[in-house]
Amino acid sequence: MTSSAIAKQQYNFNKLQKRIRRQVGQAIADFNMIEDGDRIMVCLSGGKDSYTMLDILMSLQKSAPVSFELVAVNLDQKQPGFPDHILPRYLEELGVEHKIVTEDTYSIVKEKIPEGKTTCSLCSRLRRGILYRTAKELGATKIALGHHRDDILETLFLNMFHGGKLKSMPPKLKSDNNEHIIIRPLAYAKEKDIVKFSEAKEFPIIPCNLCGSQENLQRKQIKQMLNDWDKQFPGRIESMFNAVKNVVPSHLADNELFDFKGLSQEAEEGDIGFDAPEITPFKDLEEDDVTQSDSGVQVINL
Repeated sequence: MTSSAIAKQQYNFNKLQKRIRRQVGQAIADFNMIEDGDRIMVCLSGGKDSYTMLDILMSLQKSAPVSFELVAVNLDQKQPGFPDHILPRYLEELGVEHKIVTEDTYSIVKEKIPEGKTTCSLCSRLRRGILYRTAKELGATKIALGHHRDDILETLFLNMFHGGKLKSMPPKLKSDNNEHIIIRPLAYAKEKDIVKFSEAKEFPIIPCNLCGSQENLQRKQIKQMLNDWDKQFPGRIESMFNAVKNVVPSHLADNELFDFKGLSQEAEEGDIGFDAPEITPFKDLEEDDVTQSDSGVQVINL
């Protein structure tokens, strides 16, 4: 590789890193994810997302206006072929506080789930309980998960198509047992950027299918649908994610969110039934991918 090619490669990586770092910082600020004195338990699976999350959080830790601690945690579920030496070695070389938790959930899942059926749901519940317990043992004030923007949109459509709900993954929430705050620092980051970042950093990726379970078919179909839209209609994914952050309850049909029954002629909202739809051009956090018309106004293909 020539010196100019190396320089260009480094330039592109710096640009990518800066973009993800900015997106993570923005998400943290928008949802007050990290506060002064926090002890963040970073859940590390060995996949591209969690590696990227830890790397960016460690980078932000050096320049953040607040002081916070990071402790990386990996759950070894005793899946056949799991390379249990990779993460301890990586984390030791990184110099970050860490803990490897060993729990044989694999045997439990195999005992409870019939052969050929997807095991992800039960496995996830067992893993969640162990991580909550570990967070308490470590004195963690927040639990960081590596879900990104694409995960959030996929979950939104999964719930709409198969669950009959407008529900997704919030960037920040309280755990089911009300004892922990869960944060998703990568909420604004794109999966394709994370893939590039992970490849450039050469993270020691651990396969996610060691248990033998196949990827959820419904989620796989949703992912393909969104990927197709992203190629055919530039800007659509960004617009959809912007919609998740701009909900208008009075223009939906949920009586729990808006008092439709209580509406009267004296209501201050005006003619909410026939308001013209407000379509605001979306400006992504990454300005490099913005498609513009000759007038400089962003064009979104619907």
